[in-house]
Amino acid sequence: MQHSKTQDTLVGLFVATGIAALFYMALQVSNLGSYSGGDSYTIVAHFENSGGLKVKSPVSVAGVRIGRVSAIKLDRESHESIVEMQIDAQYNNLPVDSGASIYTAGLLGEQYINLDPGSADEFLHDKSQLDITSSAIVLEEMIGKFMMNKAEGK
Repeated sequence: MQHSKTQDTLVGLFVATGIAALFYMALQVSNLGSYSGGDSYTIVAHFENSGGLKVKSPVSVAGVRIGRVSAIKLDRESHESIVEMQIDAQYNNLPVDSGASIYTAGLLGEQYINLDPGSADEFLHDKSQLDITSSAIVLEEMIGKFMMNKAEGK
């Protein structure tokens, strides 16, 4: 059985397309595929517990991604996590009394920050700090509390 150049070319294109598709899927899973190098501003929030939140986790309002987490640090004095978020410049109309909550998306447990817009007339700007925050729910803590309540007979 002889191979023609056309068959070899088609097989090569098929393999190259498969490799490109795998590369694209890897970028999407790792949150690198939606990088935007446009203008943005930074806002900061303090959480008692940031749970499994990671750098590059999405920041959304009403289900629409408006930015990403850019840094997570520990405040040495209050022992809270400090989360910095890069918000796309086109979303510059978030009120200063907005709140931030950490939620879990999907079955795999990817965590993200949801911003709840307030009603103030002033808007967030670069280096603004959110005062109203709600920390991540830690499943192990909830199970532990439930088991302790059951053990006490409550």
